[in-house]
Amino acid sequence: MSTFLSIDHVHQVFDLPGGGQYIALKDVSLDIRPGEFISLIGHSGCGKSTLLNLLAGLAQPTSGGIILEGRQVTEPGPDRMVVFQNYSLLPWRTVRQNIALAVDAVMKQIPKAKRRAIIEDSIDLVGLRAAVDKFPHEISGGMKQRVAIARGLALRPKLLLLDEPFGALDALTRGNLQEQLMRICQESGVTAVMVTHDVDEALLLSDRVVMLTNGPAAEIGQILEVDFPRPRQRLAMMESPHYYDLRNELINFLQQQRRARRSRAKAPAAAPVVAQGTRTVSLGYLPGNDCAPLAIAQELGYFRDADLEVSLKRCYSWDEIEQDLRVGRLDGALMMATQPLALTLGLNGERPLPMTVPMTVSRNGGAIAFARRYLDQGIRSLTDLKAYQEASGQILRLGVPDTLSIPALLLRYWLASAGIDPSHDVELVAMSPYDLVDALAHGMLDGFAAGEMRVALAVQAGQAYVMATDLDIWPGHPEKVLGLPEDFVNANPATVADLSAALLRAGEFCDDPRNREAIIAILGRPEYLGEAAGAALQRYFDFGTGEAPSQLLRFNQFHVDQANYPNPLEGTWLLTQLCRWGFTPLPKNRQELLARVYRRDLYEQAIAQVGFPPLAPGRRGFRLFDRVEFNPDQPLDYLQSLAIKAPIQVAAVPLTPAA
Repeated sequence: MSTFLSIDHVHQVFDLPGGGQYIALKDVSLDIRPGEFISLIGHSGCGKSTLLNLLAGLAQPTSGGIILEGRQVTEPGPDRMVVFQNYSLLPWRTVRQNIALAVDAVMKQIPKAKRRAIIEDSIDLVGLRAAVDKFPHEISGGMKQRVAIARGLALRPKLLLLDEPFGALDALTRGNLQEQLMRICQESGVTAVMVTHDVDEALLLSDRVVMLTNGPAAEIGQILEVDFPRPRQRLAMMESPHYYDLRNELINFLQQQRRARRSRAKAPAAAPVVAQGTRTVSLGYLPGNDCAPLAIAQELGYFRDADLEVSLKRCYSWDEIEQDLRVGRLDGALMMATQPLALTLGLNGERPLPMTVPMTVSRNGGAIAFARRYLDQGIRSLTDLKAYQEASGQILRLGVPDTLSIPALLLRYWLASAGIDPSHDVELVAMSPYDLVDALAHGMLDGFAAGEMRVALAVQAGQAYVMATDLDIWPGHPEKVLGLPEDFVNANPATVADLSAALLRAGEFCDDPRNREAIIAILGRPEYLGEAAGAALQRYFDFGTGEAPSQLLRFNQFHVDQANYPNPLEGTWLLTQLCRWGFTPLPKNRQELLARVYRRDLYEQAIAQVGFPPLAPGRRGFRLFDRVEFNPDQPLDYLQSLAIKAPIQVAAVPLTPAA
């Protein structure tokens, strides 16, 4: 269905009397369909009414825009009517006269008889025929609100905006009016956006409930689809177990926001982001094409330009990086996109180590390689592999850098899409990336999933061929991130922002194809990739099948298309996959978890320092190669739609208290 109303990356900032600014809304984007009923819900101060005023044209966003049927909203207009909580009726006019005042003012060009017909139709629509000649002080609060609704609908608006319209009414009156409003909106086909604090009201009336995070800098935290058919009956809905699932989802979100607000209130006042804390940072990494931004920032002086002294430690396994972080030998690391979540949740059996991701460093860059003997048997595709396994009954032995790594998750997803169960039909073997090529050459593995350099070395040695690349499975996925312990980040926010800014500059350098030879020369130094540098960042990708190498655009992505944005929606997908294979329950408190891990505020400080535009991806879902839609607001539904999975559990996961 087409978009009727588009809220496009809206920011709303207010200047404070004593100087400074208050950010009310931050990067709010939402598309609304014709005839849809949307509720905005969140704690006081989250910008619900501010957003409603922007939709009404009563204020203009600081940046971004609001588009109604292809035209930007720049001022109030009769195509948008607002119903306020306080009725806003003239006490010296009757019910009919209050409605007529609006109609006569806006529809002057329409003949008087037709205007009168519109007024009378509106009175009947809200059931006020018996009170048409009464004054506001002679009717109840519920009737006054019906007059306000009738006045708004009489103008035949395209958009009805309701600001807590029933908040001042008693429960019985409110319930009756909710049902009448539901009927009126359905009969008139009007599109509506309503601000409410009432969870049950939102579920009864809405097609979608938009949940806003705490202010300041409130944003859309989650969108809940209310999939009950219309017309709706309150009692029938409340007898459905699904209703309570939706209700619990809303309440759970609000509780998480309440806890976050309490934590913020208890925390000491944040110091200004100035040069503070340590300016000496030690970072770990595993050699591979993804370490290029680290090497460039070090060798071209981007770290020094930021007044940072950065030491880089070449590590030999992800376990080594983790242990060095735990004992303080490292302040941070270039790590797998899944690793900060796994450490924060303690998925490896050790105590949780809360981690922070201020930026994504690289995207894509990996592939799935199989031993050459399978190519000799005619296995060129996933379909061929499935047929071979069914015929042979062989349990494939496949290597991964870590059981929780991105290569491991993508490999499992790839296999499961063809009906190969990664938990039963294959054996996944976790080993150091250094050992994968030799293990394949000596027959210890049938294949492996890893970064470009390991795959290229195996192909060049004639030991392997490529069955799929990251671009085939999930183009643009997060591969490596900058991960730092939360305690270090909280103690050194300026240092983390400067560190991220230097890596942003390095990522831009790495994505410029004119710099490829310079990058390869730097990576060829012994402390980085050494002689293996020629197998990284290849201009043409060799699949090892005997065909000519192919040019794969953005196979390694370090900067373009908001590549560095630490996206919690992608983190939600990672959590679904960790849940899918039994490593963790799907966290009911995932909003808290993701807000702590993905520190977009630090990323925004960093991009401001280097002068990059403050662009961010939208909230839209995405698909992997099998075309299964992932909606980050409905991760449980997504999981349940997948055929092959471990038993799905949903639970609140314990989080270490924030420092």
